[in-house]
Amino acid sequence: MPMISLPHQLSRTRGFTFGAVDQATVSPDGTTVLFLRSRAGDDPVNCLWALDLDSGDERLLVDPAELLGGAPEQLSEEERTRRERSRRHTGGIASYVTDTAASLAVFALSGSLWTVDTGTGAARRLPAEGAVVDPRPDPTGRRIAYLSGGTLRVIGADGTGDRALAAPDGPEVTFGAPEHVAAESMNRDRGYWWAPDGERLLVARVDAAEVLVWYLSDPANPDRPPRAMRYPAAGSRNAEVTLWLTELDGARREVHWDRSAFEYLPAAGWDAHGPFAAVQTRDQRTVRVLAIDPADGTTTVLHEQRDEHWVQLVDGLPARTGGGALLGHLDEADTRRLTVADTPVTGPGLQLRAVLGTDGDTVLFTAGTEPTEIHLWSYHPERGTEQLSAEPGVHTGRLSGGTLVHTARTLDLAGPRTSVRRPGRPTVPIASSVETPVLALRVLAEAVGPRELRTMLYLPSWHRTGDAALPVLLDPYAGPAMQKVLAQQSGHTLTSQWFAEQGFAVLVTDGAGVTGRGPAWEREIHGDTLGPVLTDQVDALHEVHRRHPGLLDLGRVGIRGWSFSGGLAALAVLRRPDVFHAAVAGAPVGDQELYDTHWRERFLGDPREHPERYEACSLLAEAPKLSRPLLLIHGLADDNVFIANTLRLSSTLLAAGRPHEVLPLSGVSHAAMASPLFPQLLAHQLEFLRRHLGLD
Repeated sequence: MPMISLPHQLSRTRGFTFGAVDQATVSPDGTTVLFLRSRAGDDPVNCLWALDLDSGDERLLVDPAELLGGAPEQLSEEERTRRERSRRHTGGIASYVTDTAASLAVFALSGSLWTVDTGTGAARRLPAEGAVVDPRPDPTGRRIAYLSGGTLRVIGADGTGDRALAAPDGPEVTFGAPEHVAAESMNRDRGYWWAPDGERLLVARVDAAEVLVWYLSDPANPDRPPRAMRYPAAGSRNAEVTLWLTELDGARREVHWDRSAFEYLPAAGWDAHGPFAAVQTRDQRTVRVLAIDPADGTTTVLHEQRDEHWVQLVDGLPARTGGGALLGHLDEADTRRLTVADTPVTGPGLQLRAVLGTDGDTVLFTAGTEPTEIHLWSYHPERGTEQLSAEPGVHTGRLSGGTLVHTARTLDLAGPRTSVRRPGRPTVPIASSVETPVLALRVLAEAVGPRELRTMLYLPSWHRTGDAALPVLLDPYAGPAMQKVLAQQSGHTLTSQWFAEQGFAVLVTDGAGVTGRGPAWEREIHGDTLGPVLTDQVDALHEVHRRHPGLLDLGRVGIRGWSFSGGLAALAVLRRPDVFHAAVAGAPVGDQELYDTHWRERFLGDPREHPERYEACSLLAEAPKLSRPLLLIHGLADDNVFIANTLRLSSTLLAAGRPHEVLPLSGVSHAAMASPLFPQLLAHQLEFLRRHLGLD
């Protein structure tokens, strides 16, 4: 049987994410860990498992196939084959939520509402209304709230008493779901929160009536009507977001704050100390954390943070410890520091990445001093800060009842290693089913130049010292949304290695604006999201060439990218044709005003106030300069970076008489790796680069 190619393996394993342990939950007594994992590295269907820490035994709680009826051993071969096809079509369990005791787990599967008793494994489908989204049990496990068609509903855990708590009271109103910018730009993926006693909820109401209506069509299927969606483009109106204290009988009281000044809602919650929210101004320079009075909805300012550029939103904040101390962050000089009750508790140089949760007065968080590594840390008022991970890599975890679930990603393995630690007890590993890649990494990590730019240089496995210089392919992301230069193996690193195997020296650089280097570094792109980034890419290329004479052929340099780096790749051949000789630009933002308010205005401000910044970062303005080969790729179903960006850029290039290539992808969204066409997409890019960089 022929060996599968890496692009096909990447597609089949979804970038080596199938078979990995995910979404661990620790029981309050610290004896059981629940988690999601598919059965194999090429299996897309997540199952729910339970690990007994005393015995080390795993129990399968839910396999979506079993929920369809009948055990596999009771079925004929034909029925098993049909079941497996159906099982894979369901997509498995995307997420689950438990009550406080972790005795009841709740999830949606193919639009239905399911519960499972984590002790017995007994699963039950509840008679919910319509297609179920985001079900969450109350902390006591008596009731389950869920979304259906814009309505927030509640049903008893025993399947009785299903009813609407908050139904749309306007044509573009939804209850309990995040608005577009919250989900895409603030990392707020929910819109309702239970009170600890399970008797009330804090619920977001979203009215998108004033938001622009954009349309997505499918030219490959002209019989289908276009899909309308509300999209808050830069400079336009946002959705109106309000919060409501909601009783189980549907009675509501509005939460009051100055919404005319603070129109964004980055975070909210309800803990043992009461409901709270974080609100932000449109210019993103001020964030307030508010305590909400559950009796009347009035608010009190707990903390206010200001920044002359923007206040960074840190995952997991705001939050409170068991004792009620407010957790936040302080951007001081070149360090982002964790604060407890307004007091910094982490030292200079240790960059806070995220707060993962609290266990009583212990805070679990990620941070690091080396930008390519993200480590697991804890803080306790009596013990101070403690580093919980040591191996170079990217670490995360969950902590409950003193039990720590620790997940480590390193450069030597494609998937994560997950283990469970308890004080005074042996460490218990949780098995992974992630496949082994057919290619091994050959990568050199360096900090180069006066700015100590973090780089990774991928070389062909077959290249030897003294061989001819290699053509160069820059393969960055380099934007504020993601780091690529990290001490972990991933679908991104393996894709870079695959291009190296085809005869390139592949260089990946994280420069200006990328997280992990401190607040000042992140804010270098304020007012210009592309210029400083491109400068760092060029400087890194030249510095690596200086360090390794004879290795890189600077007469043949290409660049490829997707989303932010797609725009960067296009700009590289437009602005620096002396350095770059060909570019592949996937899903580029050609016109900066065609991206959403919260993300784009964070860096460039409101286009009505700063049109010059948008013009300076516009690929359309630079298009007439094109003198190098450029391949534009875009999914027609992309509802993040709309195809209008590439179409307008292509039209501008054509009007200026600049030859270029365009590859439209029918039915493909912004997540190209999830498309079954991903192997062919990589092959097309390779052919283009080989053709124009003289590798054929």
